[in-house]
Amino acid sequence: MKANSSFRSFWMGGFECSSHINAEGARLDMTTDLQHDRFCAEDYCSLKKAGILTARDGLRWHLIERAPGCYDWSSWIPMLEAARKEQMQVIWDIFHYGWPEGLDLFSTEFIDRFAQFAGAAARIHREHSDEIPFYSPMNEINFFTWAATRELFYPHAYGRDSELKHHLVRAAIAAIDAIRAVDARARFISPEPLIHNVPPKAEPWNTGEALAQRNSQFEAWDMLAGRAAPEAGGAEHYLDIVGVNFYAANEWEVPGGTKLHWDGGSADPRWMPLHRLLAEIYERYRRPFFIAETSHYGVGRAPWLYEIVVECYRALINGVPLEGVCLYPILDRFDWDNRAHWHNCGLWDMQMNASGYYDRVLNLIYARALGNAQALIQ
Repeated sequence: MKANSSFRSFWMGGFECSSHINAEGARLDMTTDLQHDRFCAEDYCSLKKAGILTARDGLRWHLIERAPGCYDWSSWIPMLEAARKEQMQVIWDIFHYGWPEGLDLFSTEFIDRFAQFAGAAARIHREHSDEIPFYSPMNEINFFTWAATRELFYPHAYGRDSELKHHLVRAAIAAIDAIRAVDARARFISPEPLIHNVPPKAEPWNTGEALAQRNSQFEAWDMLAGRAAPEAGGAEHYLDIVGVNFYAANEWEVPGGTKLHWDGGSADPRWMPLHRLLAEIYERYRRPFFIAETSHYGVGRAPWLYEIVVECYRALINGVPLEGVCLYPILDRFDWDNRAHWHNCGLWDMQMNASGYYDRVLNLIYARALGNAQALIQ
């Protein structure tokens, strides 16, 4: 099946590029830690050999703007050049959880500096590429709000969920305006977790909290589109391409948090099939959309992908115009809070060699599953 798409390939690869301060107070830089900054050209070339022509990758604001308004693009320009050399279409995350030291996340200055940074990045992109640029201004506003108002991410702003979500929406809108002022061709991705919630099995009548949690997944998209919280400044044109991030842990009971069982076939009858969730998103927004992140870990990698491709095929034949699927992360990664724990979730596993560099070791079972997926949907 040939799917219509805004992207160069239906199947994509996403590079883990988180740069937040974790629960232990340590700054992450997954691009450096996984040596993707050093080997980005080789990584893009490997994607091409695997039949993947579109990638997700990221800027690291905390490295680029070390003083207000002073930019050092040396961490990004080599990646732009590598993408051009390898003819890789890249969706660039401008904010993947990290921001410069000393900048108050809740301040007006944060919005102003983020917009200025985004506009400056658009100028750099235009200098180094003739490609129509694709940006994700603010990755996972809903999830980041949840994580940064609890113990998972700095600043642990307990009780400020609503305030932060509105603030991030304003920042995303300001960034989109700044980029469009530089390059009117730019396209914008708004990725958010795709979730499904049900009441506890023993309390099927207790639906209120589960429904409220489930509906929360729409908040950032609705605010960007001006359908909610008009004071945030949203309008329909700010919601360009919808990205949905979907993992095996994205369906759970509320209250309680018990995950719905997934084991190579979604055994829990309360599990909502992905094709139905995708149809719901398309009917709600009628925007171009794609799966911006999905993967599983260990021996479940290939079975998960087999289920994903079947569900995507069902969505497509039902008339849902899904435009792509991004395998994320495409390289294996360690846990944000435990560098010793690797997730075993990539198309390539990471194996340290004698020189201190990670060899990318293709996982043959996962690669075979990807090949079958590419044969079914192109």
